[in-house]
Amino acid sequence: MSHAPMSVVYSEEAIRQRIGEMGEHITRDYDGQPLVAVGILNGCFIFMADLVRTIKVPLRCDFLGLSSYGNATKSSGVVAITKDLGLSIADQHVLVIEDIVDTGLTLSYLLENLRTRNPASIRVAALLSKPARRQVHVHVDYLGFTIEDRFVVGYGLDDAGLKRNLPAIHVFDE
Repeated sequence: MSHAPMSVVYSEEAIRQRIGEMGEHITRDYDGQPLVAVGILNGCFIFMADLVRTIKVPLRCDFLGLSSYGNATKSSGVVAITKDLGLSIADQHVLVIEDIVDTGLTLSYLLENLRTRNPASIRVAALLSKPARRQVHVHVDYLGFTIEDRFVVGYGLDDAGLKRNLPAIHVFDE
């Protein structure tokens, strides 16, 4: 897919505007309460950086590495933690930040794992959701955009590790 022509689905401006709205919503919901933002690597890093800058509450950031894709474009359904949290989330309000919710398998596994660590609360912010691919129900509290079942790249989303640096979200033309 790497050299196929692509089209923009969400422009830089549309992404920036939606993230600003999400940040305002999160700020209202937490109303000054401290928050631990947990980014899911690798795809979240651009979205997370932009989102946390719009959230106006005391905030710490940490990251979890999860693997369920490898370099494939289809989820394997097998999830492995490749990098664990450095912070304790016990009694903390946790905001999980994910680039895309696809089958829901990875996020479901992650939420079960995080609940065993006794946080005060857990909510999810995702840039994209692909409900057509959902295999298990997962609740997303703050959602950027709902997309069709198309392979997307850019703004942190990759094609075998490439194209994360594109400033907009693209689909490959059919």
